[in-house]
Amino acid sequence: MIGIIDYGLGNLRSVQKAFELLGYSADLVADKNQFDRFNALVLPGVGSFGQGVHNLQRRDLFEPIKKWALEGKPLLGICLGMQLLFTESEEAPGVNGLDIYPGRVVRFSSKLKVPQVGWNRLEMKKDSPLFSGLEKGQFAYFVHSYYVVPEQDDLIVLESNYGVDFPAAIGERNCWGVQFHPEKSGKTGLKILSNFGGMYDEGNSGD
Repeated sequence: MIGIIDYGLGNLRSVQKAFELLGYSADLVADKNQFDRFNALVLPGVGSFGQGVHNLQRRDLFEPIKKWALEGKPLLGICLGMQLLFTESEEAPGVNGLDIYPGRVVRFSSKLKVPQVGWNRLEMKKDSPLFSGLEKGQFAYFVHSYYVVPEQDDLIVLESNYGVDFPAAIGERNCWGVQFHPEKSGKTGLKILSNFGGMYDEGNSGD
């Protein structure tokens, strides 16, 4: 069972439906006491960094999510969810993120049209089971004004360019993040979600 964290930001149902389309069991979860029901958690989100942190804290999900990831349990952050995995953001000075990975979130240059909305090419920086089977030069769908700058370059798995090279996906071991929306990225996005489900949904092969 895959738990999709409901903290009041983003179209969570579209992520849930994408997993269900692939044959995986997925359910929304807004109660930390239900985390034990799940093999893996997904933290989606559309909106601001500060509001995301506030909503997680208000629903008493902030520390439980961090504890989940630091205990080695699988977690996938999508869009804002990926940014929340890091220490801080220019969007919300003084607000601490989950700090699972050290780094900060910065805004694209004012010379660019922001947010970036639309399809962008993915460049593989290193092998990863989450992105196994992706063909070279695949595209994914982005909607964002900010991007992550990890302190550890070796966290970067996929990269894209929008006036500057930026991490399109990060992760290692059990904790992953994608800046794009896999649920809106056609076959490429579904392949990534299938890989995630296949690694962690013990009750379903995803075939």
